[in-house]
Amino acid sequence: MVEFEIPDVDYTRYSNRQLIAIPLALLGLALVILIGNAIITGTSPVSLGVAFTGGTELRVQTADTQPQIERTFDAETESIAPIRAEQNEYIVTLPPSDADPQSQAEAAGYEVISSQERAASFGADTQRQAFLGIGIAFVGMALLVFGLFRTFIPSIAVIASAFSDIVIPVALMSVLDISLTLGTVAALLMLIGYSVDSDLLLNNHILRRRGDFYESTYRAMQTGVTMTLTSIAAMTAMTITARVLGINLLPSVGLILVFGLITDLMNTYLLNVSLLRYYKYEAVAR
Repeated sequence: MVEFEIPDVDYTRYSNRQLIAIPLALLGLALVILIGNAIITGTSPVSLGVAFTGGTELRVQTADTQPQIERTFDAETESIAPIRAEQNEYIVTLPPSDADPQSQAEAAGYEVISSQERAASFGADTQRQAFLGIGIAFVGMALLVFGLFRTFIPSIAVIASAFSDIVIPVALMSVLDISLTLGTVAALLMLIGYSVDSDLLLNNHILRRRGDFYESTYRAMQTGVTMTLTSIAAMTAMTITARVLGINLLPSVGLILVFGLITDLMNTYLLNVSLLRYYKYEAVAR
């Protein structure tokens, strides 16, 4: 089993404002990116996949290059992803249009291995259900946290960390032009679970176990940081392997999870720790 050496961080050297500054600055930047992108595009802050917008997804085999494939279709292609480079296979995604993409591909001499079409109205329903699922998961998490701790600041610390763990990866999706698909929605839901797990571990050590605040924090870090770094290593390996093997969906999912887990480390041991320290030494003392 891989073991990580967890450094003994001297939190006494930093004020709560110093600890909280970096997480809040990155969260603010992420919100600016998402809001700005939504204003510029006039639609969603991140690009939506075929599952949410409707359209056609073709799996074709051809010796043509990607620019040649783009010129084959009347509609502008949303993406062309190679899946088997040695066999010249591609996943071509196109928005809804009056033309028949499959007929155009066949007329160009491409071998159409598979074709999937999704109506725009059905895509809109899927989009609403996906966002509803994320909302329900987040609200359920918030209710669970309030039920466990029944105090405002520790509960807010967990919720704020989880919110930031979702917003920052979504902003990176916008910057890197990673589309929101059913797979990436599943990755965001997983991040909520990862975030709550690490934050509850920290809160439980500090609030419900005996010992000095900093000793409890370090004990929680020994377990929490090890778990998170192990998950980051696993997701990185999965992303690289999927990219090499040409598995279309997994690289995006893995990349989002890596971004989210790194964000979770920052939020848990900077944002959450600062709020818990304020609660223990200032709010309770009043």
